[in-house]
Amino acid sequence: MNRIVMAAVTASLAMGTGLAAQAEEGHKLSFVVNAASDFWKLAEAGIKKANAELPDYDMELRYPAQGTAAAQNALMDDLVAAGTDALMISSVDPKTSTDAFNRIAAQIPLFTTDSDAPQSNRIAYLGSSNTEAGEQAGKEMVQALPDGGKCMGFVGYLGADNARERIEGFRKAVEGSKVELVDVRGDDVDFARARSNVDDVLAANPEITCMVGFYSYNSPKIYEALQAAGKLGSITVVGFDEDPVTLGAVKEGSFVSTVVQQPFEWGYQGMKLMAAYLGGDKSQIPADGLIIIPTKVVNQANVDEFQADLKAKIDSASAG
Repeated sequence: MNRIVMAAVTASLAMGTGLAAQAEEGHKLSFVVNAASDFWKLAEAGIKKANAELPDYDMELRYPAQGTAAAQNALMDDLVAAGTDALMISSVDPKTSTDAFNRIAAQIPLFTTDSDAPQSNRIAYLGSSNTEAGEQAGKEMVQALPDGGKCMGFVGYLGADNARERIEGFRKAVEGSKVELVDVRGDDVDFARARSNVDDVLAANPEITCMVGFYSYNSPKIYEALQAAGKLGSITVVGFDEDPVTLGAVKEGSFVSTVVQQPFEWGYQGMKLMAAYLGGDKSQIPADGLIIIPTKVVNQANVDEFQADLKAKIDSASAG
């Protein structure tokens, strides 16, 4: 596999800082997310940092009116009509959006992040390996439950590639152990439903002894439900992403750990990548179109260090 691991190419991408002088006045770069979530505030901070380094570009993060493929596709059309020169998107449903993505890709450079659309004509995917992230979560659960347990997973879009790959990675990691992922409940990024899914499992499935929050907001909803039911600490939880509630749960020991991505880098490096591409530098696009920014496990031992680094990045972007 020829994919690039972003930790190894940060220096190369930094060359994009010199592209401001080459940029045509008014080049517009857009970053379209899958739904309104605090998770994306970090990507927005990364975009602000990139924009401070490339002030001749107009960079923006846009939320669709709804967390649906139709709303995303309509937003992409609107952005192209308004003059966007390159676009990066986290696809809600890649399988049903291929034609829409190809329509956009025929007009401007199209990149993906977070949830890939490999069957489309996108130029490259920049983000996590969701399969590897799922495997990390599964290994954490196996280590936490040497005697085994029955787990329930919770996620936003069951059909999205990022969800499917995380679940597959988790199942691969627990295969052969005494840990079993019994099922995964989807909520279509409806926060009330995300919470009620956990409540329903607690009421109807007493055999469940572990839970996995596969999307950024799922872990906080798990925390809320367990706290309300008086079961914090009695259900083993591994989460995803760096929501403050999730990090607080890890710090206090209510959650084993959380697998964090780097949305700040998606925004920052994604904008730099698109700017470089528009400037004629295509050397950063690997043969297989995959630019992987590694995920990491945050646990009680490193949560303080992680939070300090996160704050420094956000403060730096705000200062810029």
